[in-house]
Amino acid sequence: MTIWYGAAGSGDPVLLLHAGVADSRMWEPQLAELTERFRVITPDYRGFGRTPYESAEPFSTCGDVADVLDAEGHERAAIVASSYGCRIALQLAQQGRATRLVLLNPGSDLPRTDDLRAFGAEEDRLLELGDIQAAAELNAATWLGPEATDEVRALVAEMQARAFSLQLGREVDEFEPDFTLAGIGVPALVVGGAHDLLHFRQSARHLAENLPDARLVELDWAGHLPSLERPKVITTLLLDYL
Repeated sequence: MTIWYGAAGSGDPVLLLHAGVADSRMWEPQLAELTERFRVITPDYRGFGRTPYESAEPFSTCGDVADVLDAEGHERAAIVASSYGCRIALQLAQQGRATRLVLLNPGSDLPRTDDLRAFGAEEDRLLELGDIQAAAELNAATWLGPEATDEVRALVAEMQARAFSLQLGREVDEFEPDFTLAGIGVPALVVGGAHDLLHFRQSARHLAENLPDARLVELDWAGHLPSLERPKVITTLLLDYL
């Protein structure tokens, strides 16, 4: 199975891991400046973007991404991750593949909050009706903060619809490697958004409190996808930290 990924620039490696509502295209606003200083690697996980959702045997997304690092010749990389991608970043860090982390709006094992459960129920209802477009638009409306442009909202809906079309109706055996926050000693910048769902606001604080070397930044303007909402601000944040 070949995982699609982009790679550009030269310098120390930086791995960009996309959210579950998106694919690697979510990082396009950051690429021009990051590739001036770094070798930037942007995979699409199985079932997202340009990678089909298929496997003849059990797989992990973490393992797929580790294979991408190996293919690029890097034992370790700085990892910037968004939402679902943060879990993969933490798994990779547990395995010694990260030099530092930027975790944008991470989830956690904290209990799901009422707003997240309500979103999940409505998404399930729409998908059971077969209305992929409505489910994708629900995701864009839920995950983007008030500053997102109409163009960005359309892009997020398109990326989510693409993922739905690749994944729905396909049976693939995926597993997740374990990790413990206390066992991840690399520096971590954890970012939360004031307009995100409560679960993710709580999760950002939880990770910042429980990772051994973490700092929390809370953005009062941001929803769940700040790199698309104020791209220049997040690009500057990444350049300063990396």
